[in-house]
Amino acid sequence: MKDKRETEIQEVVNHFFYTKGYTLDQIKEDSKKRKIIYSRFTRPAKELIELAGSKKKAKEAITTVSKWAKSRNLDYSIETVFKKWLELDKLKPKEVIKKPFYNNQPMVWSQIKKKWFVINDEGEWLEFAGDEKDIKWKIIK
Repeated sequence: MKDKRETEIQEVVNHFFYTKGYTLDQIKEDSKKRKIIYSRFTRPAKELIELAGSKKKAKEAITTVSKWAKSRNLDYSIETVFKKWLELDKLKPKEVIKKPFYNNQPMVWSQIKKKWFVINDEGEWLEFAGDEKDIKWKIIK
């Protein structure tokens, strides 16, 4: 029978892999094929539980770091949680910025004229005469 401590460590390691997009079956399969050296993650997981004070808080810290890293296209590990520990409460995912487009042409809002303008290929600002529902908002990276 496994002791409670070992189960908590496994849960934290598995949670780390879940944030990376793995399922439990994928973790098991990759461990068998030696694509994942599971034991390499157990010590940092154990230390993270000790630092966080509980399995729940350790998993929350991993989730926070994963959201922050993914929003910036950064890779992360359990050790990243240690490096970011003192600033965990300040780590926020990068804000997704959406820009307005009409017929694939960028748009700008004029505060002075309180109107939308479409910028054509020549750089001219053309007053937008369409309906606001026709504006497409795209995520710009």
